[in-house]
Amino acid sequence: MRIGVFVPNWVGDVVMATPTLRSLRGLAGPDGRLIGVMRPYVAEVLEGLPWFDDVVLSAKGSGGSGSGGASSWPEARRRLRRLGLDRAVLLTNSLRTAWMAWQSGARERIGLAGNLRSPLLTTRVFAPRRGWRRAPLPTIDGYLQIAQAAGGLIDSPRLELATTEADERRADAAWARLGLDRGGPVAVLNTGGAFGAAKDWPGEHFSALARRLAEAGWQVAINCGPRERESAARVAAGAAHRRVTSLAEFPELPLGLTKALVRRCQLLVTTDSGPRFFGVAFGVPTVALFGPTSVAATRTGAAHEICLSLGLPCQPCMARTCPLSHHRCLRDLSVDQAWQAIERLTGSALRAV
Repeated sequence: MRIGVFVPNWVGDVVMATPTLRSLRGLAGPDGRLIGVMRPYVAEVLEGLPWFDDVVLSAKGSGGSGSGGASSWPEARRRLRRLGLDRAVLLTNSLRTAWMAWQSGARERIGLAGNLRSPLLTTRVFAPRRGWRRAPLPTIDGYLQIAQAAGGLIDSPRLELATTEADERRADAAWARLGLDRGGPVAVLNTGGAFGAAKDWPGEHFSALARRLAEAGWQVAINCGPRERESAARVAAGAAHRRVTSLAEFPELPLGLTKALVRRCQLLVTTDSGPRFFGVAFGVPTVALFGPTSVAATRTGAAHEICLSLGLPCQPCMARTCPLSHHRCLRDLSVDQAWQAIERLTGSALRAV
């Protein structure tokens, strides 16, 4: 069987889809083919996993080629048609990707109904409802529901990632440059995310937590993406401790480096963003700080993760800027609350330093 799977576009969603990708690999079988259709940065997140026989990198629009070797949609469509897909499985919810699946020539097209795309699907998956309203369903379970509709078996909801040799070499260099592993455990603090500032815990809170960890004997690395260099540098400077450093001055900050750094640390404190799921997938004790987004929607069920949310009446609003202009959901989430969660996860390590 030749299965094409349209992979989600958000980094966190990609990691939450890994149990479903594992299921689809089993459905394709040892003699079948699993083809991933995804953006270039998504391929970087999944690199190192053994599931895909082929990957089609698709640009965002339907016009010319994009960055990272992505093909325009006409080019991607021609390639998918040559592959002769039996089934297309959509883990994306847009009308555009349903149209792409229909254009690919796949005889069966399985995905979530809605967004005017139902006529393009041969098997429609309907979200559970309570009366007239959609019932909350964790994203991981929603993807697995689609895998089951495609005929896949579910072995486990466990998230899974891997690193490559290149990722590990970059991490080795970063580890040395940051001066880590010189006695004491390592904590990575991830302070931002692609969603925007609404998910951000205040920088002064991160600085205070970093200093507290450093004074307890931890080495602290402030992670960042290319757009978060300045904020990461401010957090490290605000901590004002020799054990606290950041990646802000690194010339390149690929996702593979973040994966490898998170994999080898002993603690991750993070906003509700992509690297949060790296920690869960690699079994790293993870404290996730929630503001406008939903704990229930992204629940992983991992015993080594604690999700902190104040549970205010206005949460979750899912807004990119606070509609009430106070951002209390994260501003009032205290350093003490984060510290208590860290103690619950790593109390033995704290006592050992």
